[in-house]
Amino acid sequence: MDKTLIVTNDFPPRPGGIQAFLHSMALRLDPERVVVYASTWKRSREGIEATARFDAEQPFTVVRDRATMLLPSPRVTRRAVRLLREHGCTSVWFGAAAPLGLMAPALRRAGAERLVATTHGHEAGWARLPAARQLLRRIGEGTDTLTYLGEYTRSRIAGALTGEAAARMVHLPPGVDEKTFHPGSGGNAVRARLGLADRPVVVCVSRLVPRKGQDTLIRAMPAVLAEVPDAVLLVVGDGPYGPALRRLAEETGVAGSVRFTGAVPWEELPAHHGAGDVFAMPCRTRRGGLDVEGLGIVYLEASATGLPVVAGDSGGAPDAVLEGETGWVVRGGAPGGAAERETAERIAALLKDPGLRRRMGERGRQWVEERWRWDLLAERLRALL
Repeated sequence: MDKTLIVTNDFPPRPGGIQAFLHSMALRLDPERVVVYASTWKRSREGIEATARFDAEQPFTVVRDRATMLLPSPRVTRRAVRLLREHGCTSVWFGAAAPLGLMAPALRRAGAERLVATTHGHEAGWARLPAARQLLRRIGEGTDTLTYLGEYTRSRIAGALTGEAAARMVHLPPGVDEKTFHPGSGGNAVRARLGLADRPVVVCVSRLVPRKGQDTLIRAMPAVLAEVPDAVLLVVGDGPYGPALRRLAEETGVAGSVRFTGAVPWEELPAHHGAGDVFAMPCRTRRGGLDVEGLGIVYLEASATGLPVVAGDSGGAPDAVLEGETGWVVRGGAPGGAAERETAERIAALLKDPGLRRRMGERGRQWVEERWRWDLLAERLRALL
């Protein structure tokens, strides 16, 4: 692998799935051959101190820009060029293709021989808008490879590219640490702490935002409880949608069967996955297709933990499920109606059938070990770089 400059807005300690993806990949590259150029997470004293602690713990060099959001401006481009030259980098990995991939021509002129840009759900949204579509086309022309998460994002993004750039696209999804997410991850201790030891648990681990569909789960709970009266919904995570979800649980009359954990440290997430009997996140597509699920790595983390999954049909989420084998995909529509009925039916069926849960959980674990391990995917990235 060439010495690589990673240019990204998405890097811990800023939370999120893309951030975890990039960090996990970076940790599996040769630390002597990696330099990360990232935005600042927060300008508050607390945020600055947390970032400094995190950066100091990394085995590779991390350089922070003063901006909380890197854009392909002349100033940021000049600094990226300077870092490329100072550290002797000959390859560049853009953690998110749009918009940072617009810097590719300048970095190539500065000596970069390989330029790889990773696409996520938001690039699929760009491909739907005329002006953004043209910028995405430029990014495809300026880089050697655009990577994609799954067939949904590939098909949407490829339509905005030239035929040559589309043909150079390579599949590079995030992976799962099967040694961290596994059936013995500590779920029983979490259940005991929360007083759920003897109750059937539906768990959802995610940011609390409308796209993820936690509201569908809450609205589905009356029907689930009619079939499994002692069931409980465990909502793990935090976000701007939290207050509305708590009100919805009260209004729906299921507050006694819904538990909100709030934010949970990353190292405790495997145990919270393991606290469930079923994992469910019926994500939906919003804003006319601009707000979609790129893949949904949480489904694969749940599979690695040995849980059957119920996923929404937004974007690339179905790519993280073997339909009928590791779980089911349900409609992730607007509040009310078919989406809630279908979600409730699938959850209740799983809660009532221990044998089915076990078979789907075991198949999910097997699939992760075969296809989604970090070491397999990091080797693919090393080859690209």
